[in-house]
Amino acid sequence: MDAKLTLSELNLHIKDALTDAFPETVWIVAEISEMKLNRSGHCYLELIEKEQNSNKIIARSRATIWSYTFRMLKPYFETTTGREFSSGIKILVQVAVEYHEAFGLSLNIKDIDPAYTMGDLARQRQEIINKLIENGVFEMNKELPLPVVPQNIAVISSATAAGYQDFIEQLENNEYGFRFYHRLFEAFMQGSDAVPTIIAALERIFEQEDFFDAVVIIRGGGAQADLNCFDNYDLAFNITQFPIPVITGIGHEKDDTITDMVAHTRMKTPTAVAEFLIAGANRFYERLLYLENQIIGLSKEIIERETLKLERLSSGIVNAGQKYLVDNENRLNRFGKDFKIAVNNYTFNKSGGLRNIAHSVENQTMFYFMNRKNELKRHILSARILNDRIISKQQGILKYFNENLKSTLQYFFQKEYDRVHFNERSVKLLDPKTILERGYTLTLQNQRIVTSSKKLKEDDELETKFFDGSVKSKIIKK
Repeated sequence: MDAKLTLSELNLHIKDALTDAFPETVWIVAEISEMKLNRSGHCYLELIEKEQNSNKIIARSRATIWSYTFRMLKPYFETTTGREFSSGIKILVQVAVEYHEAFGLSLNIKDIDPAYTMGDLARQRQEIINKLIENGVFEMNKELPLPVVPQNIAVISSATAAGYQDFIEQLENNEYGFRFYHRLFEAFMQGSDAVPTIIAALERIFEQEDFFDAVVIIRGGGAQADLNCFDNYDLAFNITQFPIPVITGIGHEKDDTITDMVAHTRMKTPTAVAEFLIAGANRFYERLLYLENQIIGLSKEIIERETLKLERLSSGIVNAGQKYLVDNENRLNRFGKDFKIAVNNYTFNKSGGLRNIAHSVENQTMFYFMNRKNELKRHILSARILNDRIISKQQGILKYFNENLKSTLQYFFQKEYDRVHFNERSVKLLDPKTILERGYTLTLQNQRIVTSSKKLKEDDELETKFFDGSVKSKIIKK
């Protein structure tokens, strides 16, 4: 108790002890918890270590990268790993252990090994994939049926992204003139805000799930480091659980992100997504044309076949009637001749007393012939009437079939026309020009729409757009 030290003396002893313990730099593994840059270019970090299989922090220390070193290490790390040097990643760094009497312990980072971070990121990525597979959700969105012609599209993107503009241009100016309804749900497509804003956009789409046919997630090209947000477990899990097919066009040509893997359909670029939707509509349109031609061809074939059948049936009935008449007439002629010869022979032998009988028989024979001939005429007339009835009945059946087929086709095409017309009318109602024609106006400041008066102040110049022109004004009093 006799020896007394001031605080500064104690700190000097600690500094000397640390200098003796760590005379040279050492390599350490840690996770970046916080990172700040000052105007001089120095980077200040808080490094932590978490307990394995737990988020409990078991060690924490401040670290510094001086501006000269930071200007070299940062691009080297990001170029090698393809990931932004930011909080939340594990690093292997070479540090000098330093102790200042006034500021305490600090680690001065001298060098970094990007290979360690790459291996850790690959391990984390594979762990996410394995977890999704183990939970049985990896293929869930792929199993959803994609409509034959997705026409109502929910788009998740940044409104200013070049990829979004390319997607809209390709979709709206397609060579076939197909019309698609699309609505943008804005989100950040890179950085720390990307995952929560994309998930929030999915939640807004979910509220209208019965209206949309598919969800499209698109962004333009960019560095590989900008795509790390798409390897997030929460985002991937939300996509696997989503009740609408998700199509991605994130805009990179190399490895797929986990978001691409769990999505229903993965395309390389936003333009490729638009081409995919247009191609699907074109296949359906060509299928409709093919079915229309098949129905028309089949109808003509049926009509021609039934017409030939009726003609053959009619010809057969007429030929049968004529043959029946000729056969019976020949038979009657033969019978008459034979009978006449018999009568002549009989009268010749019995000429005297049989003349009266011969005359009576001749009269009866003529009467018999007349009756038989009339009977044959009645048979022919009945056959013709029957033939006319059969032909009329078959023609009625053909007419009914033709009218029924025509009405079915008309109903089908009218229904498709009404649906396309309804969608076109819906788009027109949402057209800003239509809204302006109903009496509404748009107020702009510096070519941007004013949504709140709180951002305005006196002497600000405003532009008010009407449906037939615009006026400029200045705020006198607020």
